[in-house]
Amino acid sequence: MADLSGCYHCGLPVPAGSTWQLEVLGAPRQFCCPGCHAVCQSIVDAGLASYYQHRSEPSANPQDLPKVISDELALLDRRDVQEDLVRHEGDSSECLLLVEGISCAACGWLIERHLRQVPGVSEANLNLSNHRLSLRWQASQAKLSQLISELRRIGYAAQPYQPDQAAQQLQQENRRALRQLGLAGLLWMQVMMASMATWPEFNIDLSADMHLILRWVSLFMTTPIVLYCCADFFRGALRDLRTRRLTMDVSVSLAIGVAYVAGIWTCFSGNGELYFDAVGMFAFFLLAGRYLERRARERTASKTAQLVNLLPASCLRLNASGASERVLLKELAVGDLLEVLPGSVVPADGVISQGQSSLDESLLTGEYLPVLRRNGETVHAGTLNVEGPLQIRVTALGDASRLSTIVRLLERAQSEKPRLAELADQVAQYFLISVLLLSAVVAYAWWQIEPERALWIVLAVLVATCPCALSLATPTALTTATGTLHGLGLLLTRGHVLETLGHINTVVLDKTGTLTEGKLSLREIRPLAALNPEQCRSLAAALEAHSEHPIARALGRGEQHADNVSNHPGLGLEGCVDGQILRIGQPAFVCALSGCAIPQVVQDSGQWLLLGNQRDPLAWFVLDDRLRSDALALIDTFRQRGWRCELLSGDSGPMVAELGQQLALDAALGGQTPAAKLAHVQALQQQDHKVLMLGDGVNDVPVLAAADISIAMGSATDLAKTSADAVLLSNRLDSLRHSLAVAQRTRTVIRQNLAWACLYNLLVLPFAAIGWVTPGWAALGMSISSLLVVLNALRLSHQPALKEQP
Repeated sequence: MADLSGCYHCGLPVPAGSTWQLEVLGAPRQFCCPGCHAVCQSIVDAGLASYYQHRSEPSANPQDLPKVISDELALLDRRDVQEDLVRHEGDSSECLLLVEGISCAACGWLIERHLRQVPGVSEANLNLSNHRLSLRWQASQAKLSQLISELRRIGYAAQPYQPDQAAQQLQQENRRALRQLGLAGLLWMQVMMASMATWPEFNIDLSADMHLILRWVSLFMTTPIVLYCCADFFRGALRDLRTRRLTMDVSVSLAIGVAYVAGIWTCFSGNGELYFDAVGMFAFFLLAGRYLERRARERTASKTAQLVNLLPASCLRLNASGASERVLLKELAVGDLLEVLPGSVVPADGVISQGQSSLDESLLTGEYLPVLRRNGETVHAGTLNVEGPLQIRVTALGDASRLSTIVRLLERAQSEKPRLAELADQVAQYFLISVLLLSAVVAYAWWQIEPERALWIVLAVLVATCPCALSLATPTALTTATGTLHGLGLLLTRGHVLETLGHINTVVLDKTGTLTEGKLSLREIRPLAALNPEQCRSLAAALEAHSEHPIARALGRGEQHADNVSNHPGLGLEGCVDGQILRIGQPAFVCALSGCAIPQVVQDSGQWLLLGNQRDPLAWFVLDDRLRSDALALIDTFRQRGWRCELLSGDSGPMVAELGQQLALDAALGGQTPAAKLAHVQALQQQDHKVLMLGDGVNDVPVLAAADISIAMGSATDLAKTSADAVLLSNRLDSLRHSLAVAQRTRTVIRQNLAWACLYNLLVLPFAAIGWVTPGWAALGMSISSLLVVLNALRLSHQPALKEQP
């Protein structure tokens, strides 16, 4: 039995009889594998054992970190490679590394202390918020590859950080928008206090000089709000007018501009009321909404270009004499012959010229079980070589690869503007045209009746009908709901999700990693001889310890050791354990060793592997990808809403149909490529289905982008997350059920807000047009209307109780 206390370093179960032990902080500690033992030994030897006293989370298991190859690290020491990665000033070098495996704040302390002990390192500072490590060292005393190796010794993987230029530009724009919002809020508060002091309603006995000073102070503080904070509104209005389009920027700019000019006139003439407080309030609320939208776009686009990270930075190229040399990916050309070792990622599309092996193609197809590829068959960039070495002739690089094709599908799907957005644009134009025409009519009428009041009445109409509450109606509700949903474990990356959920009638689900946990697990051991299940597992684990196959992790680790292990790609493993020759893998392959008949399989579900020796088959191992415990409750929730439920999976096995029957889905299709998934969803949309897609993995990226609403699992790839409208951070499907209830309440609040905003405008407009409402009262009414909208939206901050499914 495993030690329930877990590995002292990573917290994983410790195999029975483990010999990996070490005295740490005055007590003996157990470890699950030699990797954790070695990492802990390095930490203790460096005098940093107090790290274990202060950490709040278990450390990462070294086997879960990306593998590092010595000759690949050596490439980082080349001057041509360092041109874009390292800054040199004489003998001093500086680099920014992206570190993986950080679990808590104590990791930052450990990393910085350990690296500062390395000779030549003068600076090591880790930013815990983005896991970026700033390093400065003397090139004559240390190399970059050595520093990365030192990080690996204490359990962290690192690589040079290369920021995407588009992401950097978005971040700069986001910082500027935040400065504009902060300045507008700060100055608005000051303008409000100065303006209110001049209101006769407050009956403050101000001298004429003080009254004048407050007017000019208000103008002085409002000017930066208009000229700097609201500059984007004016630029957008000019752009839209040049293209003969009316948008909210036109209405906003007109209201802010007229109110600001009227305020200047009041300052100089001393006649009329100040409206600078209305300008500041309106600007602040609108900038807040724009900022939230910008943040969502930044989260969406910041990592889209990181698909290249799926590919290795370097690979092994065979020269004319057959010797291999490690080169950068950018040095490859079509026709080159590459060597891809087990555990390595295929760097380019090509054809196998020698060898056969199983390849993990889950990133491209969603099929989590490795697929056997033989001589003459095509392999694709981004797939993982699991078993045997391969020689591949390059046929496509860069934009011509299948990985790039997926990116193009993504871009095509994202470029299609939803009909809801087009309808909103049309409604906004009609609204603005009506307001402007009405203002012109009011101006003409009062110019004929009482010219000296015409400007102030028109200003009252513009302020009264200024779409402040209308603009806040949706953003404030969405912002409050977004915070509530974040607490539930659902992160929204696009603002249309909560509104569009009300129109959904079809759900398309991925299987691996979505409805299932996305990893092989040992479901059952069926002994066929005198051995008990634990003895059979220990023998199988001894063989699989020499494999990179996902099956090896499902079987766990054992104390027994296997010798002379040979890999037969697509068939299984053979080796010697305790003097007996064993095989594990395909039934025919295993039974060929003993000459016995293949034992009968009771059922077809799951993946069945056979273990046998030279005399008899020993045991069946049943592996499966377990269904998430809350999957059935989620499907029940969908059905209660009357939604159609479909399953699209890259897995071509019988488990797709079996899962569809188990969950009583309307359709369950297996063997779906990314293009096929995209075509299926688009066909549903052409039949007036509103599609919600829930999935993970790069293979789901095009369909996530094309669906009306897309939700990615928290364990999904970065590209899938950035392509989705929402991310289920908790990986718990039950969180999605609760989120649907919040979404329903949000749509109700949005409708209430819009109804009130429209009702207010309709009620106040005739009174402003006939001169019964002054611009000051119009601004006050607009403020109260906006406040009511905000308070109504804040009701969404309370999470609703949801009746649990039986």
